[in-house]
Amino acid sequence: MQVILLEKVVNLGNLGDVVKVKDGYARNFLIPTRAARRATESAIKEFEVKRAELEKAAADKLAAANALGEKMSGRTVHITQKAGVDGRLFGSVTNADIADALTRIDFKVLKSQVRMPSGPLKTVGEHTVSVAPHTDVVVEVKVVILGETD
Repeated sequence: MQVILLEKVVNLGNLGDVVKVKDGYARNFLIPTRAARRATESAIKEFEVKRAELEKAAADKLAAANALGEKMSGRTVHITQKAGVDGRLFGSVTNADIADALTRIDFKVLKSQVRMPSGPLKTVGEHTVSVAPHTDVVVEVKVVILGETD
């Protein structure tokens, strides 16, 4: 299916690009999240009319993400989990736990914005994770997991 991108999409393209994607990806993700529209003649003409305002909205999102990234850069988040004597957690710390901890200290972060390439954290100690409030803004945040023994 041919779609026109209404915002930058990772590994796909930038605002205004007409790309060919699988039908399910377009129907189930790109179109419902308003990241793209079907690339019909009328949609392309309508996009060209609205291009300036869409670019301004994208620039505003990027500026807000940069500001959030500047504030969040170098921050440390403390999370307490139940742990055994050997330092392994009963369970794990996931991206949702880290997003909740960041939200508690006044950073509006979704769990999908927390990137953990090596999977959930399962040991007590200091770990570094990436937070991406925007596709172009990636910030390193230090997560300190404290063990709680009962």
